[in-house]
Amino acid sequence: MPILERFLRGPGLREVRALGLAVSGGGDSMALLHLAAEAGIAARAVTVDHGLRPEAAAEALEVGRVCTRLGVPHDILRWEGWDGRGNLMDQARRARLRLISEWARGAGLDAVALGHTRDDVAETFLMRLARGAGVDGLAAMRAERRAEGMLWLRPLLGIGREELREELRRRGAAWFEDPSNENRAFDRVRVRQAMQGLAGLGLGPERLAEVAGHLAEVRAALDAQLHEAARTLVRVDRGDVLMAPGVLDLPDEILRRLLRGAVQWVASAEYGPRGPALARLMRDLRQGKGRTLHGCRLVWRRDGLRIGREWQAVRDLTAPVGALWDGRWRLQGPPQEDISDQPLEIRALGANGLDRCPGWRATNMPRASLLASPGVWRGPDLLAAPLAARPNGWVALTDPLRNGDFLSRLSH
Repeated sequence: MPILERFLRGPGLREVRALGLAVSGGGDSMALLHLAAEAGIAARAVTVDHGLRPEAAAEALEVGRVCTRLGVPHDILRWEGWDGRGNLMDQARRARLRLISEWARGAGLDAVALGHTRDDVAETFLMRLARGAGVDGLAAMRAERRAEGMLWLRPLLGIGREELREELRRRGAAWFEDPSNENRAFDRVRVRQAMQGLAGLGLGPERLAEVAGHLAEVRAALDAQLHEAARTLVRVDRGDVLMAPGVLDLPDEILRRLLRGAVQWVASAEYGPRGPALARLMRDLRQGKGRTLHGCRLVWRRDGLRIGREWQAVRDLTAPVGALWDGRWRLQGPPQEDISDQPLEIRALGANGLDRCPGWRATNMPRASLLASPGVWRGPDLLAAPLAARPNGWVALTDPLRNGDFLSRLSH
């Protein structure tokens, strides 16, 4: 089957009205660009210059010239967040995801396509196998997923890296080789090189990707059970997650996934708690105990298990009005007089703020949850506490772009 036809069979491609293309200039993403242009897809390309290599800026400009020849609009985004500390590849990946999602939303795009290939599936499988990952980690990366408020598509997952380069050669199209792809300091590079010796054992990229695909089917079956459990046993109450007592009757794997998703959503965390921590949590919950985990409080009440934010996790968080607070709350209210020396800001209520909300008990919200809820402050003065019965014209809304996959499983 021709590569173009295999590309067009990628999930979601035929449904999107306007598609973003993440094009780094490497072989995979340049193939993605050429295929999308030939298919006549209404697309706009973007290149992120991480500022880590002196030649990156020139490569981004060359990608732009290729896009011009193909009739595809092109933008360049720059990241200057690397301070020399931490995991460079992980920080660059997160920054790239955030920058591109903001760009795509601003451009009115429906989705962004990435150039991951079958070889990436195989390499990721081996990397995660070495770390002792479970089903989710070993399953093939999703061909479509939502993150940062954007739909991400991977239409090249069924195509090998070398096939794409052969296609580029056939077209007389060039690409750039990132020298970091030969740097053995990175796990992926070492895995890529080790895979060359596995092919003779029948463990080439095709077979490894096939196994990862089987595990993706297992993951899908677990997700279906998880969706049904969430739909019938879970609801959201003003930022807290409430689980009916029946959750304890769920199979361990489904309960583990449900708790991880809920805690991750309440904490607005990129990742949920790890396996050992979840195992301890499940043991304590089955003994009727509550506990704190991942910046959240999990407490048994008459109506079941309530998962809310822990005040200690947000006590020092501040944000200007209009910005996202604690990764999930936006507060909206009437225009305020501008007092430059004491601007409005969003902070947690804490005990000091809740004492100024005499009607908070009528909300039927636990005191601990309200302590961690957002309030509008001007210096030491509390102007509004929307969740604690002191709205003063303000409302608190959870941002729909954050961890929407969890909320989508709920019936209400």
